[in-house]
Amino acid sequence: MLTQIYEISSPDEARAVSEIGIDHVGILVGDGEFPRELPLALAADIAATIVTPARFSALFLTARAALIIEWARMLKPAIVHLGAAPELLGAAEVAMIKAALPDRLIMRSVPVYGEESVEIARSYAHIADYLLLDSHRPSDRQIGAIGLPHDWSISRRIVELVGIPIILAGGLGPDNVAKAISVVGPAGVDSKTRTDKEGTHAKDLARVRLFHEAARAAGGN
Repeated sequence: MLTQIYEISSPDEARAVSEIGIDHVGILVGDGEFPRELPLALAADIAATIVTPARFSALFLTARAALIIEWARMLKPAIVHLGAAPELLGAAEVAMIKAALPDRLIMRSVPVYGEESVEIARSYAHIADYLLLDSHRPSDRQIGAIGLPHDWSISRRIVELVGIPIILAGGLGPDNVAKAISVVGPAGVDSKTRTDKEGTHAKDLARVRLFHEAARAAGGN
């Protein structure tokens, strides 16, 4: 069972989270279009402290393909995570980004808010290396980071229909991740809000560890 933690914002956090055993260490990067995006130089400094075998996942909320490609070429993350709403970054644009970054894995966020989410997921399935299923407010330009679970039955259907690894996100923490895994059967699980320190965006390392241990136990590894 893969574990993934966002938003890492300092070298100390990156080192500590990867030493816990988290598989994908996520850093939100960008030029200020969205809150809390880290600039290129700082993101690179943080990524350099990730301890292998943990992998650096660079999350882009922007729909600007040129920026994504340029920054990904400089940062060289193992995973390029695309988090823009699907109406802003469709399958054709994702395919173009993947073609421009042939040596990077592509993770595409999919908003889970109704039956149409199944078809959105299927539209990316032949392009992306991972799909991340996350909660979404239709008015948002980005997917996720709202700290609320979604309808896991829809996510389960996507897992059953799409033949690539699925990462489940959306309001997951140490207390509910085992249940989520049992219902959805994903390849991995993601946490942001519910592994933060209360009232901040800094990581609570005790919660991160509990999340990781609960996920691994529920996933049988």
